Amino acid sequence: MPRKARKGKPRTVVDTNVLVAGIAGFREPFIHGRNPSADVLHRWAEQNNFVWLITEDILEEYKEVLRRLHVRPNVIGKVVNLIRERADEVKVHASAQISPDPKDDAFCLCAEQGKADFIITLNPSDFPEGRLKARVVSPRLFRA
Repeated sequence: MPRKARKGKPRTVVDTNVLVAGIAGFREPFIHGRNPSADVLHRWAEQNNFVWLITEDILEEYKEVLRRLHVRPNVIGKVVNLIRERADEVKVHASAQISPDPKDDAFCLCAEQGKADFIITLNPSDFPEGRLKARVVSPRLFRA
């Protein structure tokens, strides 16, 4: 999607736990409101209502966690390819320890260097808002 068409949409980093919970919500017929993480993914897929920010490290974590949870390889491929095609890739130029969970530093750095408005997560304690410019929200509270 051209950059101009994205103007005004919130720039957002999606934590792996939201992606996993959202995908789990698609195993059954999708019903809006039953699974907030699935609602976030569905709105993004259907309405492109936010700019999803990624790095190669984030995509690798998505794939690794989905494989570990025994998600079928073809589903992983479809999900990751869709995200890669439609998301904005952030080139991270530095490293820093921001999160109490070192695995979440990639998400924090993506948010900081990608000028994210939001980080959507089910584990807000891993994303210290005092050290981030982005607002940390749960899928239930995310509105775009």
